[in-house]
Amino acid sequence: MASVGRGGKLWPHAMHVAPRRLDPSLLRLVVITDGRGDLVRLEQVVAAALDGGARCVQVREPHWSARMLMRACERLLPLVERVRGVLLVNDRLDVAAARMAHGTQIGHKSLPPEVARDVVGIRSLLGYSAHDQQELDAAAVSCDFVLLSPVWATTSKPGLPHLGVARAAQMTALAKVPVVWLGGIGVEQAAQVADLRGIRRPVGIAVRSAVLAAEDPAQAARSLLAALQGGGAAGAPA
Repeated sequence: MASVGRGGKLWPHAMHVAPRRLDPSLLRLVVITDGRGDLVRLEQVVAAALDGGARCVQVREPHWSARMLMRACERLLPLVERVRGVLLVNDRLDVAAARMAHGTQIGHKSLPPEVARDVVGIRSLLGYSAHDQQELDAAAVSCDFVLLSPVWATTSKPGLPHLGVARAAQMTALAKVPVVWLGGIGVEQAAQVADLRGIRRPVGIAVRSAVLAAEDPAQAARSLLAALQGGGAAGAPA
């Protein structure tokens, strides 16, 4: 099926993804793109990360237009679908509502969660980026999961206060939706997550540079997942 674009050009609708119910195990390792805007490089890195066991990719490219993001989804979605993973777009409810990705990641500058849910409908995944207890609570009504950050100090936002493991674990234990930790995470931090038990432990971790800047993204993903497994978690999804 296709629609007619400007100048009569046909746009294939391979992007019309089937709705996907959230399996929290898919969030064990979330790979977030780094905003460099290089689609060729991005496709290569995402393919490698998926080979390494990642099952969730969040496209965060703030300088891309909706058309460019659509093209990126056309390239990345088949890779993610091949491993039955999840493709999210950052803050673009229109792209998710058009079913070009499995869902959207929103934050405090986006539409409120309940409004965002009305836009994308119940068939699309909706994540929320929370930084404190108030945001975590607000997301619980309408969102499928939360990215909680920054747990550790991060080079992407130097000087920004971070939650620390104890506070993040406390907030995670009180959360009503699955929680993924973000911020300053590498293998050492993933191993600390593995040491947590029960409801204090997040369902997964989210990374940017740990995979995107790695010389071998596939091995970087494997190392992160192995560190998480050290505490008794299941291995990478099949």
